[in-house]
Amino acid sequence: MIYFDNSATTKPCPEAAEAVYQAMTENWGNPSALYQFGIDTAHKLRTARTQVAKALGAEPDRVFFTSGGTEADNWAIFGTAKRMGKRGKHIVTTAIEHHAVLNCMSQLEAQGFEVTYLQPDREGCISADSLKAALRKDTILVSVMTVNNETGSIMPINQMARLTHRLCPDAVFHTDAVQGFLKIPFQAKTLGADLISISSHKVHGPKGAGALYISPRLRSFPALLQGGGQEFGYRSGTEGTPAIFGFAAACQALSGTFQEDIARESALLNDLVSALCKLDGVVLNGSHQAPHILSVAIPGVPTQNSVNILQDHGICVSAGSACARGHRSHVLSAMGLSPEVIDSSFRISLSRETTADELSALLTGIQAILDWKR
Repeated sequence: MIYFDNSATTKPCPEAAEAVYQAMTENWGNPSALYQFGIDTAHKLRTARTQVAKALGAEPDRVFFTSGGTEADNWAIFGTAKRMGKRGKHIVTTAIEHHAVLNCMSQLEAQGFEVTYLQPDREGCISADSLKAALRKDTILVSVMTVNNETGSIMPINQMARLTHRLCPDAVFHTDAVQGFLKIPFQAKTLGADLISISSHKVHGPKGAGALYISPRLRSFPALLQGGGQEFGYRSGTEGTPAIFGFAAACQALSGTFQEDIARESALLNDLVSALCKLDGVVLNGSHQAPHILSVAIPGVPTQNSVNILQDHGICVSAGSACARGHRSHVLSAMGLSPEVIDSSFRISLSRETTADELSALLTGIQAILDWKR
């Protein structure tokens, strides 16, 4: 199997798998227990938090573990609405967010909040100027993803966060950085976002773990879950230490080769783009600024047909997060692409393990799609 769906999930690295195994066979104590076995596990939990925080460029005491990116997004959005709802009812987001954000916005709209959805350009990018035009005195939250999961477009988060804090000093800025964390360079301390969502299984860690960074600026942020007071009182419930320890191990492993990995992935993606541009009948969607995501269309060939042909060649690609449910991609639709392009699009996403030989096999598979079309 040749795997090109790394934006959906990544293969756990050996370090993460070993950490999960050890947590389930050796370090399985409850970190809230007051005897030595539990205290030892609590120490390992503190170490894991420090490792994730270091990879994120954050203060360890501002990183709070969740079950994944979706939970982190939900907590960030609903928590802000609860904290700021009496000051205003206006929220700004984009039309190309993950549904973990968009569905939260729909729920808040049903509760009386007004949401402005910034529209992308033809490349899938959102400008800081469009955000500036949307901000109002009653804006309480801005939520803009760091990297779009379908097109690889990178948003100017630092500029947007500074703009938000200057024009709306009380507003909270959140970014869903699930596709940006350990994929493109940024540091939580300098990014400017008040809330940052990240996920383990996108960075070669296990499923079931993620984190929300809460800036020191938001000391009074609402708790997600009530109970025994775990996660500094923000998210009660016994911590899922196997997934958390695996997450931390993956962060530590990837951080060591981060610059080399993104340089190599960028070179591979550029080579792939160059090769695809030489093939008649292939269309590239969006800016593909991130080093690991490329949206491709072969007009006249339905997406599922392309996915099936590539699968016959032992290659896994994504039909897109929304297409998999039988609906057109909301991202490509917002970009104003034609139905013919949208309905024939699929996503290729690389990882630190992707090789040049795998790209060659992918190009052979895409040529097979073009031959099938003819």
